[in-house]
Amino acid sequence: MNRGACGVPHWAIGLCAAASLVPHVCWAGTTGKISGRVIDAAQKPVPWVQVLVPAQRLSVNTNAEGEYTILNVPPGTYEVVFRHVSYKQLSVREVLVSADQSARVDASLVESTVVQLEEIVVTAKRPPVDLNLTSSQTTVTREEIEQLPVQQLDDLVNLQAGVVEGHFRGGRLGEVQYQVDGISVNNAFDNKNAFTLDRSLLQEVQVISGTFDAEYGQAMSGVVNAVLRQGTDKFQWSAEGYTGGFAYSEDQRSAQNSFDPVGIWSLQGTASGPLPIPNTVFLGSLRRASTDDYFLGVRRFAPSDSSDFENKEFVGTGDGEEVPLAFHREWSGAGKLTNTSLENSKFDYQFLFDFAEGRQKDFAFRLNPDGLTRQEIVAICHGPDWTKTFDKNSYLELNLRQNYTKFTDFAYEDVYDKRYDEAGPAVGDDEYELGAYVQGVSFDRFYQRTNAWILKSSYVNQLTSHHLLKGGVELNFPDVSFGTPGFLVFTSEGGTETLKRFYDQPPDFPAIQHYRPFIGAAYAQDTMEWEDFNVRAGLRMDYFDARSTVPSDLSNPANSIQGAPESVPVETSAKVAMSPRLGISYPIEDWASLHFAYGHFRQFPPIGEIFNNANYDVLANLQAGGVDYGVLGNPDVSPERTVQYEFGYKQVLNADMGLDVTTFYKDIRDLLGVEFVSTYNGAEYARLTNVDLGDVIGVTVAFDARRIGRASIGFDYTWQQALGNSSDPRETATRASAGEDPQPRIVPFVWDQRHTVNLTASIDLPNAYSASAILRAASGQPYTPVLDSGFNSGLETNSGRKPIGFTLDLRAEKNLGNRFGPQMAVFARAFNLFDTRYYNGFVFDSTGSPYYSRFPETDRVTLADPNRFFPPRRLEIGLRLGGGEGFRLGGGGES
Repeated sequence: MNRGACGVPHWAIGLCAAASLVPHVCWAGTTGKISGRVIDAAQKPVPWVQVLVPAQRLSVNTNAEGEYTILNVPPGTYEVVFRHVSYKQLSVREVLVSADQSARVDASLVESTVVQLEEIVVTAKRPPVDLNLTSSQTTVTREEIEQLPVQQLDDLVNLQAGVVEGHFRGGRLGEVQYQVDGISVNNAFDNKNAFTLDRSLLQEVQVISGTFDAEYGQAMSGVVNAVLRQGTDKFQWSAEGYTGGFAYSEDQRSAQNSFDPVGIWSLQGTASGPLPIPNTVFLGSLRRASTDDYFLGVRRFAPSDSSDFENKEFVGTGDGEEVPLAFHREWSGAGKLTNTSLENSKFDYQFLFDFAEGRQKDFAFRLNPDGLTRQEIVAICHGPDWTKTFDKNSYLELNLRQNYTKFTDFAYEDVYDKRYDEAGPAVGDDEYELGAYVQGVSFDRFYQRTNAWILKSSYVNQLTSHHLLKGGVELNFPDVSFGTPGFLVFTSEGGTETLKRFYDQPPDFPAIQHYRPFIGAAYAQDTMEWEDFNVRAGLRMDYFDARSTVPSDLSNPANSIQGAPESVPVETSAKVAMSPRLGISYPIEDWASLHFAYGHFRQFPPIGEIFNNANYDVLANLQAGGVDYGVLGNPDVSPERTVQYEFGYKQVLNADMGLDVTTFYKDIRDLLGVEFVSTYNGAEYARLTNVDLGDVIGVTVAFDARRIGRASIGFDYTWQQALGNSSDPRETATRASAGEDPQPRIVPFVWDQRHTVNLTASIDLPNAYSASAILRAASGQPYTPVLDSGFNSGLETNSGRKPIGFTLDLRAEKNLGNRFGPQMAVFARAFNLFDTRYYNGFVFDSTGSPYYSRFPETDRVTLADPNRFFPPRRLEIGLRLGGGEGFRLGGGGES
């Protein structure tokens, strides 16, 4: 295949260039549009009416049919003004615009009989359900986010119908595309979100849990699009701080029973406004947060201690201090600059960062906490955006991003650190404190880095008032590194155990590996809108080149079989996948509609999966007739595939209440799984390939009552059945190594949650107070029961069900006004208010309960480990401050 100088296929370079020149080529999912029709008292169209959105300095004129469309409107709530010399001016306020959606504002003008300007003001009301949507999508606005007891983006996502702990409609983790302002922030290593976005940054969050348009790719189950706030023309600022800790109903989760009021705290500040540079505004946000885990360890021992195991003498030199076994410290924030100096152009530069360090808990280290490894995370996303408006019907966007993530996990960074020799590996004695480690450190070591450059070109053209064409291309150049940064191994030399280091000694001790695949995509999307009848049709093409090699003969992969044909490295083939998408929304009446959606969704497996253990030289010592269950990677896999069908009914019950009922089906094929390959000498080994499958069927029911007096209620229920042959790509090999039948069989996925209920309720008096609650209830997920302790005693896989569970979170806020200077409000939050100890977590496979086991002696360590329970009640109290025009606290937060 011909490639450019940087190794990118020539066709991809040409496609990107064409996208910046030719129409029909993306609405990036960060802006929406306002459209409608203007008539007079006689129901006749009024042409040449000036329609303005003053806050964004946008305006158009109606055509001969009185129709208008305003493109490229950032998400938010706006005033829309209609002006004509012969009619009274009409202002429609509180018009809500969402990303990639149309806000329809029709107007009826009244003739003016006087020369002076007269104005009529009306207030738009957001409908309880959007009858125009062609698939399941939830949009959460900034005002709603500020009322809910949530702190981060993931908290909002898990509240949506069809989402179970990150699994969208029964799919595996890593099947969701996370975007910030229309650009992916997924880490190519595991295809998961790389950022923990704080709620203070969010202008709007869209969660698409079903089918989605062709503009979204590298996802099979859903899309999360977070639109960040923008700078403002006038200076505004806000700050928030809170502190709290865990409160226990009874002392069964920790070594302590007291409430630590500063165990959890956060300080966050945001400012926006104009800069001295002409036509330039900024937004800046910074957050510092700290969390100490509820379980405390005790420094009874130090890593360098040396106990007498033979005589059972365990004397520690630790200071005896109680410390959190796990902790998390984080700096995060964002910055954005916007310049509109050039006519019909907008330039943005955006910067996101997340720096964190912490320690993950391990019950075995409870007496020697300093022996645990520490984790450090660096995540940076930055780059410029350019938007060029050609006329009132078309505009072009160019985006460039660098997504950089780095994760390290080790006790000491340098593998030659002498503290490894002084401490040795972590060890304990079964007869002392249930085997708790009394000396040593963890020898686990891991390093992962992703440096990806993403170039996206997008264009939208509103051909007519009813017809919009859009499309685009996206090029992704990930540079992924991962592996063990040096191995620590005890070896026997002359009868003495000696700690040795191994680095870059493949195949058993490989160095950190580097991979540079190429991912490209192009799509075309056609949106047709006639009144409330919508059709969205699109076609997406995805391209993936692993730019790697695999053995030419899998029956002799390491060339270790004498007389067998020689195996040589051959280049992996480039993969191309076409994915059609279709969505239709059809009105029954003004108050109800049906929608149908269908689509093919393809995704290339995570780089960390397909390249892990991909050096086939490790099979050089595989003996004739032997079996190796260490699963080898395979960079030559094809894209995974899901075909989704969705049918739904929406009804406006009244001005404040809406109902949405949706049924869905997913046919899942070509998932990453394990195949067993036979060699010429009769040996077998396992490697990854596209063999796993499954299907999901379900129904979601959502009820939204936006206003009942001062209260509002939202309710959604999901019934779902998610079945497949494997919950994990390596599950087949795991079963084979345990002596179980590795043949495919259809069983519930481990996240198959049949019944899920989310209930949100709030009450508020604007600028006075607000209170909200979130109740989550769920039926039990599957587990595999056992009859006896020991090897091979399990019943059919995932044939048991865990207990049901529920949690309740609360938030209350009181506005104090500006009596002390700036606007001020106090708030309090309670998470897991009733201190629920179990919510879809661990159960003993002999009982299906988290509380007891039929084999207490075998499970005595687990029975003593309180970390098997759900985190306890968490209480927080905080203060919000704000200043500047347009800032509002209480009863909905800022405007």
